Amino acid sequence: MANLPPCIVAMEACGGANHWYRVFTEMGHTVRLIAPQFVKPFVKSNKNDAADAEAICEPAQRPSMRFVSPKSIEQQDIQSIHRIREQ
Repeated sequence: MANLPPCIVAMEACGGANHWYRVFTEMGHTVRLIAPQFVKPFVKSNKNDAADAEAICEPAQRPSMRFVSPKSIEQQDIQSIHRIREQ
């Protein structure tokens, strides 16, 4: 990724997506995080990496798609504290 020219990187929002958002943004890429519920309707076959990549690519190109806002490390820390308190 570091050797590529700046481009759009679309990912399904998950536990590690915020970390990769920060890494790819530092490299100059534009990162779009898509909520899993918006990716699922586009999965056409069994769950594997190729099918997931195709399912993420489709909604990422739609102009009306709503993307997930990334969380900073501090926001993730606060979220973790709240989740621990809820248990």
